[in-house]
Amino acid sequence: MLKFVVVDDEPLALEILDGYLKKMDYVQSVSLFRHAGEALHYMENHQTDVLLLDIEMPEMTGIQFLKALSDPPLTVFTTAYRNYAFEGYELGVIDFLLKPISFKRFEQAITKIREFLALKAQHVNIEGIPAGEDMDFIFVKSGVQRIKLHFNEVTHIQGLKDYAIIYTHSEKILLKGSIKAMLDIFPQKRFVRVHKSFIVSIHQIKRLESNRIVLNGHQIPIGRNFKDDLEKALTAQSGNK
Repeated sequence: MLKFVVVDDEPLALEILDGYLKKMDYVQSVSLFRHAGEALHYMENHQTDVLLLDIEMPEMTGIQFLKALSDPPLTVFTTAYRNYAFEGYELGVIDFLLKPISFKRFEQAITKIREFLALKAQHVNIEGIPAGEDMDFIFVKSGVQRIKLHFNEVTHIQGLKDYAIIYTHSEKILLKGSIKAMLDIFPQKRFVRVHKSFIVSIHQIKRLESNRIVLNGHQIPIGRNFKDDLEKALTAQSGNK
């Protein structure tokens, strides 16, 4: 059961999102705010599991709002402006909903949140650190189970709050630890950091566009500060073929 806070200066947008949440049986409470200042004060004094946050607001932007929170909850940006998507990744938002928001797309965002929380509850940890670049796998521990994770099955890694989501062709694994910590675990000859919040498998890259990588059905942003590292990694891969 999740506690939601919805912040949007448009009454109709609040009404739509409130209606969507009322259709879901795992919502414990919904608090609606048109004014960012009131929402900020509320969240400083009440537990919030999920924040649905508009970006363009008169009192303060959603980006300013999120930065003002000392411990932001799982956050979904809701906005009519597509160009904010990459900035949302920089701030660690879990999803980005473009208005007008359909119920189907809204459900997908909430499913992503529930999957993240379910993975988090599994308490998966790295069991051993690879001895060197020639290692092909690591073991991760989930409860009493030991799972062998082969590097060639990993497509990319996403950093989210204090966790890293490891994506493979068939599943997702959530590890406690920052995206930076993952760089010490996954071999640098196979993986490259392309964004503040993303590491990708060099061999899994199939298509690059101007500022993103299309990979296994995912669109991964390329950060300005990481373009040179990506180019060097791709050049090295071409030279090894």
